[in-house]
Amino acid sequence: MGFIRKGFLIIGNGTGLFFGYSLYSGNERFYREVAMPCLRLLSPENAHRFAVWSASKGLVPKSIFQDPPIMHTSLWGIKFSNPVGLAAGFDKHAEAIEGLQKMGFGFVEVGSVTPEPQLGNPKPRVFRLQEDKAVINRYGFNSEGHEAALKRLKGRHQRNTSGPNGGKGIVGINFGKNKTSPDPVGDYTKGVASLGMYGDYLVVNISSPNTPGLRDMQGRKQLAELIDKVLAARNDLPREPRPPLLVKIAPDLTEQDKTDIADVIMRPQSRVDGLIISNTTVSRPASLLSSQKIETGGLSGQPLKQLSTEAIKDMYRLTKGTIPIVGVGGISSGKDAYEKIRAGASLVQIYTALTYEGPPLVTRIKRELAHELQSGGFESIEEAVGADHR
Repeated sequence: MGFIRKGFLIIGNGTGLFFGYSLYSGNERFYREVAMPCLRLLSPENAHRFAVWSASKGLVPKSIFQDPPIMHTSLWGIKFSNPVGLAAGFDKHAEAIEGLQKMGFGFVEVGSVTPEPQLGNPKPRVFRLQEDKAVINRYGFNSEGHEAALKRLKGRHQRNTSGPNGGKGIVGINFGKNKTSPDPVGDYTKGVASLGMYGDYLVVNISSPNTPGLRDMQGRKQLAELIDKVLAARNDLPREPRPPLLVKIAPDLTEQDKTDIADVIMRPQSRVDGLIISNTTVSRPASLLSSQKIETGGLSGQPLKQLSTEAIKDMYRLTKGTIPIVGVGGISSGKDAYEKIRAGASLVQIYTALTYEGPPLVTRIKRELAHELQSGGFESIEEAVGADHR
């Protein structure tokens, strides 16, 4: 019987080596057919936490794809190796920046970070719509707060001194407000004052549907006050150059809402540096198949794709292409990213598709995007931005 045990041991070790090699090497088929289906055996939130933990320990494949020159781009004086970033919401507490950068992202956005720690909404609060390649979440800005994020961002700064702002890779910091805050505007200025030294760009998130009253801050008067005070806080940072300030908006806006936002962000004395379009949607397209579609919260993934692209087109038109846009919502291929860029986005971000396809998705999108650009006759990302408007 010893040879049987030995046989099982050899097979087991061989299987383990194959699994380990496939995970570490980023085998796309293995992730799609084995690793991600196994991860989906966990609840959505537990799978999310496991993925963040894995990235924080460096247990993710390192991309060996070399970004071709056509993918290089510059914005706000920052040089991006490629325009494909990770959206906020994945690494909420700035735990896994280095691991995520290994996967080949051109930039990583952390947050949303609130001033004080808060638990967010009751569980369950994340739901997979597998048939729709979508997710509904109502996390509600669960955050470990500024202090925890500051400690991690400082640690990263001390470990790495060769990149922009003292750290390898490009990092954005996304700010939110505490649910019961008596001073919502103050929550954002505190974020900039506390963490602004450690971000290559900063984001004011006023468009999550899961914090009561938050989207009201997209109104003309409220937005103007917010931007004025946050810009003042940004300008007080003891660093040069100062980090660009972006505003993240919802896809569920009327034409008047969009016009008001464009007017406010383009004021000469209080001009923002960019928009992120868009956050999740509270709408529920009739095409949704999953029984989970009845859950409340923000919908992301493929059903958001067209809505966010239309919002990008509208804001590009209303700002006459003068305010850079980061496009996010439903991107799962290079073609999707290309459509966002042609609509007016200078950079793009992914998140939900990553939860279905895993780390190899990053390289695939970049490879496909490079092909789309070349096929379209473009020599750079910049040439393709807003092409649908010309």
